[in-house]
Amino acid sequence: MKKGIYTFIRFYHSLPTRAKKAQRNFLVWRYKHMNDRQFILLLSILVGFSSGIVAVILKNAVHFIQHLLEPKKNVGYENYLYLVYPAIGIMITVLFVRYVIKKRIGHGIPSTLHAISKKSSQLPFSYTYAPLITSIITVGFGGSVGLEGPAVGASSAIGSNYSRWGRMNYKTTTLMLGCGAAAAMSGIFHAPIAAIVFALEVIMLDLTAGSLIPLLLASVSAALTSTFMFDDGVLFDIELTEFFTFGDIPFYILLGVLTGLISVYFCKTYWSVESLFKKVDNPFKRLLIGSSVLGLLLFLFPPLYGEGFGSIKQLLNGDVYTLIDGSFFYDYKTETWVVILFLLAIVFLKAIATTVTIGAGGIGGTFAPSLFIGSVFGFVYAKIINTLGLFSLSEKNFALVGMGGVIAGILHAPLTALFLIAEITGGYDLVLPLMITAAISFLTSKYFNQHSLYTMQLAKKGELITHDKDKAVLTLMNLEAEVEKDFAPILPNDSLRVLVKVVSKSKRNIFPVINEKGGLEGVVLLDDIRQIMFEPKQYDEILVKEIMKNFPESISSSDSMDLVMAKFNKSGAWNLPVINKGIYVGFVSKSKLFNAYRKVLQDFSDQ
Repeated sequence: MKKGIYTFIRFYHSLPTRAKKAQRNFLVWRYKHMNDRQFILLLSILVGFSSGIVAVILKNAVHFIQHLLEPKKNVGYENYLYLVYPAIGIMITVLFVRYVIKKRIGHGIPSTLHAISKKSSQLPFSYTYAPLITSIITVGFGGSVGLEGPAVGASSAIGSNYSRWGRMNYKTTTLMLGCGAAAAMSGIFHAPIAAIVFALEVIMLDLTAGSLIPLLLASVSAALTSTFMFDDGVLFDIELTEFFTFGDIPFYILLGVLTGLISVYFCKTYWSVESLFKKVDNPFKRLLIGSSVLGLLLFLFPPLYGEGFGSIKQLLNGDVYTLIDGSFFYDYKTETWVVILFLLAIVFLKAIATTVTIGAGGIGGTFAPSLFIGSVFGFVYAKIINTLGLFSLSEKNFALVGMGGVIAGILHAPLTALFLIAEITGGYDLVLPLMITAAISFLTSKYFNQHSLYTMQLAKKGELITHDKDKAVLTLMNLEAEVEKDFAPILPNDSLRVLVKVVSKSKRNIFPVINEKGGLEGVVLLDDIRQIMFEPKQYDEILVKEIMKNFPESISSSDSMDLVMAKFNKSGAWNLPVINKGIYVGFVSKSKLFNAYRKVLQDFSDQ
C-alpha cells in the first residue's frame, strides 16, 4: 500500500518534467516532418475541436443546473426561490475566484483584446477553465448574463496556450487566439461564417491569405464537433413564413434608429452601474447589494432569468403570453397592452440585471443579453404598430431583425449581426432588412459612442488594436521600454563648476535639473552653456537654476503612444521628459521611438 502511494507521489511530481520532455520530443518531430504552415493548420483544427467541446460543456452544464433548480410548474407568482438563487450562484463564484483561482477573471472578449495589444497575445492557462466554471455557476443559478463571452475567453486562451506550447511567434499566437474566439462563437451558435466575421470585425484580426484558412478550419471543426455532440442544427428552429416586402422598409429604417438608441442605453447603463460597483471596496458587500437587486428583478420579471434564449424561442414561436407566467402580472396575461408594457420593461431592465450580475461578482458575457433585448424590442415594436392598426407587420421577422440591430449597435459589428441572425435561423431570407437595420443601428450607436461596449475601456487606455495598421503598431509598442535613464541629473543650487564636471563625464547634451523630492525643475542644454563653460571666473558665480530652461511638454509612462506622438508633434521637441506622479524618470527620444516603430511594424507585418 505504502509503496503504491510513494510510486504515485513520485509520478505526480515528475509530471512537469515529463510534460517538458514530451513537448521537446514533439517539437523535434514537428521540425523534421512539418513546416510552419502545416503546423498552423493543425493547430487551428485542434483549437476548433477543443472550442466545440467547450461549447457543449457550457450549454449542457447550465441546462443541467437550471433543470435541477427549476421549480414545479406553476402559473402564479410563487417563484420565491428566484430571490435567493442568484445570490447562491454569485456567492459560489466569488468564493471560487477568491480562494481557488486567486486571481481576477477578466471579461472574455475585452480580456482577449487586451491580451493581443499588451500581453503578446498570451493568456494564462487558468483562463482555459476558470471562465467556464464560474460562468456555468453564475448563469445556472439565474445570473442574467450570457455564456458567449466566457466561451470566447476560454477558447482564446486555449488557442494562445496551444501556440505557446508549440513555441510559435506573436503573429501566429494572435492568429490562434482569434481562431479560438471564432471557434467559440461557431460552436455555440452553429454559425461558422458569422464566427469568422466576428473574429475579423470584433477581435480585429486582419483578413489575409495566412489567416483565412486557419479561421475556416477552426470555425468548421468547432461547428462539426458541437453539432455532433449536440445533435442540433440551429439555435432557433424557426421557419420563416412571412417574407420581407418593400413596404416594410420605412419600419426597418426606424427600427434601426431605435435599436441603435437601445444599444446606447445598454452601454451607458453598463458603464454607469459598473462604476457604482467599483466604488464598493468590499467584495461581499458588492455580492449582497448586487444579488439582492438581481433577485428582486428576477422575482418580478422571470424572463430576466439566465441567458434568455428560452424567452427568445417563445417569442419566435408565438408564445408571447406565456412569458408572463410566474410573475405578478399573470392575471393580466390576456391584456395586450399589459403584455406590451411588461415586455418593454424587461427590455430596459435586462441591461440593469446584466450589469448587476457582473458587478456583484458573477462571470458572464453581454452577447446573449444583447440578443434577448433585440428580439424582445423588435417584437414589441411590431406588436405596437399592429395593435394600433397602423400597418400589418410580421412580429417574428421584426424580432429577428431587432436582434441583429442591437448586436450591431452594442458590438459595433454590423456584419457579424447580419450573418449571425441569418445562420441561426437557417436562411438568408431577411438579409435585406438585416442590412438596413444593422447599418443604421451601427451608425446611430457610433454617433453617440465612438467605441463599442467591449472596446471603450481599452480605447481610453490606448490599448485597443484596430485595423488601422499605424495605430495598431503604436498600441503594440511599449513606452516604458523606450525610456532612457542615463541622463546625469543636477540640483538647482549647484554651481556652474559642478555642472561643468558633470558635463565632462557625460555623453548626453541634456541635463535634467532635479529638486530634493525628485521632481523635474527644468533642464540645461549643452548648446546654451558652451560659451560660459570656458570662463572659469564665472564657475562659482552662476547657479544652475539661473541658466536652466522649462520643458514645453512632459509625458507619463501610462500615456498612450498616440498621446505621446501628439505631444512630440505639438512641442516640436526631439526629447521629452517622463514624469510619473511628479517624479522624474528619464527621457524619451523621437528617434528611438521611430526605430522601435519600424521594428514592431516589421514584426507585425511578418507573415
